[in-house]
Amino acid sequence: PEEDCMKLNPSFLGIALSSLLAIDLWASKRLGVCAGEGSAWGSARPLMKVIEVSGHGIPWLLGTFYGLCQSDSSAAREVLLNLLFALLLDLVLVAVVKGLVKRRRPTHNKMDMFVTISVDRYSFPSGHATRAALVCRFILHHLVLAVPLRVLVVLWALIVGISRIMLGRHNVTDVLFGLLLGYALYSVVEYCWLSPLSAPALFALW
Repeated sequence: PEEDCMKLNPSFLGIALSSLLAIDLWASKRLGVCAGEGSAWGSARPLMKVIEVSGHGIPWLLGTFYGLCQSDSSAAREVLLNLLFALLLDLVLVAVVKGLVKRRRPTHNKMDMFVTISVDRYSFPSGHATRAALVCRFILHHLVLAVPLRVLVVLWALIVGISRIMLGRHNVTDVLFGLLLGYALYSVVEYCWLSPLSAPALFALW
Protein backbone atom coordinates (compact mmCIF):
# COMPACT_ATOMS: atom_id res chain seq x y z
CA PRO A 1 0.00 0.00 0.00
CA GLU A 2 2.80 2.43 0.82
CA GLU A 3 4.42 1.77 -2.53
CA ASP A 4 1.09 2.40 -4.24
CA CYS A 5 0.79 5.74 -2.44
CA MET A 6 4.31 6.67 -3.48
CA LYS A 7 3.41 5.93 -7.07
CA LEU A 8 0.09 7.79 -6.93
CA ASN A 9 1.32 10.97 -5.26
CA PRO A 10 3.75 12.08 -7.99
CA SER A 11 1.11 11.31 -10.59
CA PHE A 12 -1.50 13.33 -8.70
CA LEU A 13 0.95 16.21 -8.27
CA GLY A 14 1.76 16.15 -11.95
CA ILE A 15 -1.91 16.22 -12.90
CA ALA A 16 -2.57 19.08 -10.47
CA LEU A 17 0.32 21.14 -11.84
CA SER A 18 -0.71 20.45 -15.41
CA SER A 19 -4.26 21.52 -14.60
CA LEU A 20 -3.08 24.73 -12.95
CA LEU A 21 -0.85 25.46 -15.93
CA ALA A 22 -3.75 24.88 -18.31
CA ILE A 23 -5.97 27.22 -16.28
CA ASP A 24 -3.19 29.81 -16.22
CA LEU A 25 -2.77 29.69 -20.00
CA TRP A 26 -6.52 29.76 -20.61
CA ALA A 27 -7.10 32.70 -18.26
CA SER A 28 -4.13 34.59 -19.67
CA LYS A 29 -5.42 34.25 -23.22
CA ARG A 30 -8.93 35.26 -22.20
CA LEU A 31 -7.61 38.32 -20.38
CA GLY A 32 -5.26 39.37 -23.19
CA VAL A 33 -7.90 41.73 -24.52
CA CYS A 34 -5.34 44.30 -25.74
CA ALA A 35 -2.86 41.86 -27.26
CA GLY A 36 -3.45 43.22 -30.75
CA GLU A 37 -5.29 45.96 -32.59
CA GLY A 38 -7.97 43.45 -33.53
CA SER A 39 -8.45 42.21 -29.97
CA ALA A 40 -11.62 42.85 -27.97
CA TRP A 41 -10.15 45.99 -26.38
CA GLY A 42 -7.64 46.70 -29.13
CA SER A 43 -8.46 50.41 -29.08
CA ALA A 44 -7.08 50.61 -25.53
CA ARG A 45 -3.74 49.15 -26.60
CA PRO A 46 -1.99 52.57 -26.95
CA LEU A 47 -2.99 53.43 -23.37
CA MET A 48 -1.72 50.06 -22.14
CA LYS A 49 1.59 50.72 -23.87
CA VAL A 50 1.91 54.06 -22.09
CA ILE A 51 1.38 52.20 -18.80
CA GLU A 52 3.99 49.70 -19.99
CA VAL A 53 6.56 52.48 -20.37
CA SER A 54 5.67 53.85 -16.93
CA GLY A 55 6.79 50.56 -15.40
CA HIS A 56 9.84 50.03 -17.60
CA GLY A 57 13.28 49.95 -16.01
CA ILE A 58 14.99 52.51 -18.23
CA PRO A 59 12.81 55.54 -17.34
CA TRP A 60 13.07 54.66 -13.66
CA LEU A 61 16.85 54.21 -13.79
CA LEU A 62 17.44 57.40 -15.77
CA GLY A 63 15.03 59.41 -13.64
CA THR A 64 16.57 58.18 -10.40
CA PHE A 65 20.11 58.80 -11.62
CA TYR A 66 19.20 62.30 -12.79
CA GLY A 67 17.57 63.09 -9.45
CA LEU A 68 20.63 61.76 -7.65
CA CYS A 69 22.92 64.04 -9.66
CA GLN A 70 20.70 67.09 -9.19
CA SER A 71 19.86 66.67 -5.51
CA ASP A 72 21.53 68.99 -3.01
CA SER A 73 20.07 67.27 0.05
CA SER A 74 22.03 64.50 1.75
CA ALA A 75 18.81 62.82 2.93
CA ALA A 76 17.35 62.88 -0.59
CA ARG A 77 20.59 61.51 -2.05
CA GLU A 78 20.51 58.64 0.41
CA VAL A 79 16.96 57.72 -0.57
CA LEU A 80 17.67 58.05 -4.30
CA LEU A 81 20.89 56.03 -4.07
CA ASN A 82 19.00 53.22 -2.39
CA LEU A 83 16.24 53.43 -4.99
CA LEU A 84 18.90 53.09 -7.68
CA PHE A 85 20.34 50.10 -5.84
CA ALA A 86 16.84 48.57 -5.59
CA LEU A 87 16.18 49.04 -9.31
CA LEU A 88 19.51 47.48 -10.29
CA LEU A 89 18.99 44.58 -7.90
CA ASP A 90 15.55 44.03 -9.39
CA LEU A 91 16.93 43.95 -12.93
CA VAL A 92 19.62 41.42 -12.05
CA LEU A 93 17.32 39.14 -10.06
CA VAL A 94 14.59 39.10 -12.71
CA ALA A 95 17.13 38.43 -15.46
CA VAL A 96 18.59 35.50 -13.50
CA VAL A 97 15.18 33.95 -12.78
CA LYS A 98 14.06 34.40 -16.38
CA GLY A 99 17.26 32.80 -17.61
CA LEU A 100 16.79 29.83 -15.28
CA VAL A 101 13.06 29.24 -15.84
CA LYS A 102 13.02 30.09 -19.57
CA ARG A 103 9.26 30.22 -19.85
CA ARG A 104 8.24 31.55 -23.24
CA ARG A 105 5.92 34.52 -23.52
CA PRO A 106 2.27 33.87 -24.40
CA THR A 107 1.71 32.96 -28.03
CA HIS A 108 -0.67 35.91 -28.49
CA ASN A 109 2.00 38.44 -27.45
CA LYS A 110 3.34 40.86 -30.07
CA MET A 111 7.07 41.45 -29.60
CA ASP A 112 6.80 45.23 -29.94
CA MET A 113 7.89 46.02 -26.41
CA PHE A 114 9.74 49.18 -25.40
CA VAL A 115 13.51 48.43 -25.34
CA THR A 116 14.21 44.73 -24.76
CA ILE A 117 17.26 42.57 -24.10
CA SER A 118 17.85 38.87 -24.73
CA VAL A 119 16.16 37.54 -21.57
CA ASP A 120 13.05 39.57 -22.36
CA ARG A 121 11.91 36.83 -24.70
CA TYR A 122 11.13 34.91 -21.53
CA SER A 123 8.04 35.51 -19.48
CA PHE A 124 8.54 34.38 -15.89
CA PRO A 125 8.49 36.49 -13.80
CA SER A 126 7.13 39.81 -15.03
CA GLY A 127 9.85 42.40 -14.56
CA HIS A 128 7.30 45.21 -14.76
CA ALA A 129 5.33 43.60 -11.93
CA THR A 130 8.37 43.13 -9.70
CA ARG A 131 9.46 46.71 -10.32
CA ALA A 132 5.99 48.12 -9.72
CA ALA A 133 5.62 46.31 -6.39
CA LEU A 134 9.15 47.22 -5.33
CA VAL A 135 8.82 50.90 -6.24
CA CYS A 136 5.37 51.06 -4.67
CA ARG A 137 6.64 49.84 -1.29
CA PHE A 138 9.71 52.05 -1.56
CA ILE A 139 7.67 55.19 -2.24
CA LEU A 140 5.13 54.45 0.47
CA HIS A 141 7.90 53.96 3.04
CA HIS A 142 10.17 56.86 2.10
CA LEU A 143 7.96 59.65 0.77
CA VAL A 144 5.47 61.60 2.83
CA LEU A 145 2.34 61.54 0.70
CA ALA A 146 -1.29 62.41 1.29
CA VAL A 147 -3.66 59.45 1.45
CA PRO A 148 -5.08 60.00 -2.08
CA LEU A 149 -1.57 59.95 -3.53
CA ARG A 150 -0.70 56.81 -1.60
CA VAL A 151 -3.79 55.15 -3.04
CA LEU A 152 -2.76 56.25 -6.53
CA VAL A 153 0.69 54.71 -6.08
CA VAL A 154 -0.84 51.37 -5.10
CA LEU A 155 -3.32 51.56 -7.99
CA TRP A 156 -0.48 52.31 -10.40
CA ALA A 157 1.40 49.19 -9.28
CA LEU A 158 -1.70 47.03 -9.69
CA ILE A 159 -2.57 48.55 -13.07
CA VAL A 160 0.97 47.95 -14.34
CA GLY A 161 0.61 44.29 -13.38
CA ILE A 162 -2.84 43.96 -14.95
CA SER A 163 -1.70 45.72 -18.13
CA ARG A 164 0.96 43.04 -18.67
CA ILE A 165 -1.75 40.40 -18.91
CA MET A 166 -4.07 42.58 -21.01
CA LEU A 167 -1.28 43.28 -23.50
CA GLY A 168 -0.56 39.57 -23.73
CA ARG A 169 3.00 40.10 -22.50
CA HIS A 170 2.66 37.70 -19.58
CA ASN A 171 0.62 34.91 -18.13
CA VAL A 172 -1.32 35.49 -14.94
CA THR A 173 1.17 33.53 -12.82
CA ASP A 174 4.08 35.55 -14.22
CA VAL A 175 2.50 38.73 -12.91
CA LEU A 176 1.35 37.31 -9.57
CA PHE A 177 4.81 35.91 -8.83
CA GLY A 178 6.39 39.16 -10.02
CA LEU A 179 4.30 41.23 -7.62
CA LEU A 180 5.17 38.92 -4.73
CA LEU A 181 8.85 38.93 -5.65
CA GLY A 182 8.98 42.71 -5.89
CA TYR A 183 7.18 43.06 -2.57
CA ALA A 184 9.69 40.73 -0.92
CA LEU A 185 12.65 42.36 -2.65
CA TYR A 186 11.95 45.63 -0.89
CA SER A 187 12.65 43.90 2.43
CA VAL A 188 16.08 42.93 1.09
CA VAL A 189 16.73 46.55 0.11
CA GLU A 190 15.75 47.73 3.58
CA TYR A 191 18.02 45.12 5.17
CA CYS A 192 20.94 46.19 2.96
CA TRP A 193 20.15 49.91 3.23
CA LEU A 194 23.06 52.03 2.04
CA SER A 195 24.06 54.97 4.22
CA PRO A 196 27.08 57.29 4.53
CA LEU A 197 28.28 55.02 7.34
CA SER A 198 27.83 51.67 5.56
CA ALA A 199 28.94 52.81 2.09
CA PRO A 200 31.02 56.01 2.43
CA ALA A 201 32.73 55.51 -0.95
CA LEU A 202 29.42 55.61 -2.81
CA PHE A 203 28.24 58.75 -1.06
CA ALA A 204 31.58 60.41 -1.72
CA LEU A 205 30.71 60.33 -5.44
CA TRP A 206 27.83 62.73 -4.88
